[in-house]
Amino acid sequence: MYRFIAAVLAVACCAGSVQAQHMPVPMSVGAGDPFTLDQALIEAGAASPVAEMGEAGIRAAEAGRVVAGLRPNPSLRVEAENLVGSGAYRGLSSAETTVGVDLPVELGGKRSARIAVADARSVRARIAAAVALGNLRLRVTQAYIEAVAAERRLGVADAQAEIAAEGLRVAHDRVQVGATSPIDEQRADVLRINAATALARARRSAAVTRETLARLVGRTIAEPLDLDWFDRVGDDGPTRPARLNATLARASAVAEFDAADAQVRLARSQRVPDITLSAGARRLAASNDMAAVFGVSIPIPLFNNGTAAVDQARAERDRADAERRLTLGEAERTIASAEAERDNAALDARAAGGPALAAATEAARIARIGYGQGKFGQLDLLEAERTLIETRGAAIHALAAYHDAEARLRRLTAPAPQFTGDDR
Repeated sequence: MYRFIAAVLAVACCAGSVQAQHMPVPMSVGAGDPFTLDQALIEAGAASPVAEMGEAGIRAAEAGRVVAGLRPNPSLRVEAENLVGSGAYRGLSSAETTVGVDLPVELGGKRSARIAVADARSVRARIAAAVALGNLRLRVTQAYIEAVAAERRLGVADAQAEIAAEGLRVAHDRVQVGATSPIDEQRADVLRINAATALARARRSAAVTRETLARLVGRTIAEPLDLDWFDRVGDDGPTRPARLNATLARASAVAEFDAADAQVRLARSQRVPDITLSAGARRLAASNDMAAVFGVSIPIPLFNNGTAAVDQARAERDRADAERRLTLGEAERTIASAEAERDNAALDARAAGGPALAAATEAARIARIGYGQGKFGQLDLLEAERTLIETRGAAIHALAAYHDAEARLRRLTAPAPQFTGDDR
């Protein structure tokens, strides 16, 4: 027991330079180059209807911009007077016919206000399309992380099953020569059964996560996944904190407020009554002469003067402003939390996948050799194997947490699309 502990301590002291390549690698599903995360993102973007939804929303907003700039249509007016009456006005002999055109004239800047609302909606549609694509990229990235992590766990379970089978063989040989108690063989058999069960569970998990990724990509994935990418962790050292300025999250919150603010301007403009100009020609039946007719129509805002609409628009703007401030505050906190999770997971991954994993691997190797030679007891071997399994699992968990936090941080700090004058 003391020699075993001394060997473990010696290994831990000299293992600082060993990295995560000690992690068992599972058997490849297919041959050839690995299916990378970049490929998954490209194929998922082509297979998903998210891009089509965003483009349709943008086209609808652009069509709305055209509609907002159109002026009211004129009206053709035909009137007939002094007909179907009594006496001299019986029949159509005394009818006077007027043909004219009515032209509505918008006042109060209604057209420019409508255009401003349409511009705000167009910007919002473009940002919404970018948000949808960003959410899709995050889902694909997280599915890829889960699939690779499941492959890693499958590799660990497969290696552990082989070790457990070899441990049972060694325990059986030692029992046969009378070097140890039959209870050791029973313990080894239990470990073999548990390892086989864990292997079957890991295979199902790897198949399910790969199928989930395949649904997002739009095809069956026969290639091996990029396990080397999964093992890579960012540079060690302080990183620059991410900021919310010019990000997609901020642009989305601001776009909602701008659209609500444009609605207030439109509601104010609609309080100004429009006028209708009319011009036409009238034929006088008595003399068969022609005369011009001109008119002006002005609505009287007696029952609806537009105040309620303005109040409603202002309330919606206040709600959008509060929601904007709330969203920005939540985004700041979420970014800070994701940064902390990423940095902590990176530290855990470096520790568990480097010195700790190297020490646990070497300790388990020494314990196996020592147990086979009768130098260590089976409890020492079991403790070393348990420590190795836990360390491997912690390393995979830390790597998955690191990549997940990094993906969420990229989504939160994704830059907002830039709009030119033509886009608006």
